[in-house]
Amino acid sequence: MNYATIKPADVANGPGVRVSLFVSGCTHYCDECFNAEAWDFCYGKEYTEETEDQILTYLDHNYISGLSLLGGEPMHPRNQKGILPLLKRVKEQYPDKTIWCYTGYDFEVEILGTMWNEIPETREILSYIDVLIDGKFEVDKKDLNLRFKGSTNQEIIKVPQSLKAGKTILWE
Repeated sequence: MNYATIKPADVANGPGVRVSLFVSGCTHYCDECFNAEAWDFCYGKEYTEETEDQILTYLDHNYISGLSLLGGEPMHPRNQKGILPLLKRVKEQYPDKTIWCYTGYDFEVEILGTMWNEIPETREILSYIDVLIDGKFEVDKKDLNLRFKGSTNQEIIKVPQSLKAGKTILWE
């Protein structure tokens, strides 16, 4: 897995101050994507154990609320193997910090419908994610007044509560 960038103090991609990892590789190709250079799976730098250690060091501050995963596409099958060990370590070392994940995949249809059954890592990844912002960015539904998402079709989903309830529970 490659990554485009790491922001050690990000206030735009979830509540509070967060560490944000932008993975490389995406096949959604959304019009007017803010990070189109990260569509290429080879873009940026190789994600290594040292990269993971650096992210954990960035998280080791009381003012950091958690980790946000963006892209590219963190939930792409090619990236799931790379992010899973990071999520495990984050939850082990910082159980009170939240993990947010931005994905262009639809939570109910693609993640729970297809990936849940076909990609072994998906279930475990979801067990670590607190909030998932789903849906492709749609430029005709773009709204600059939205909090933590770019277009009105996207949903901000409480993952543990949704999995427990068997239906999508939104974050407000």
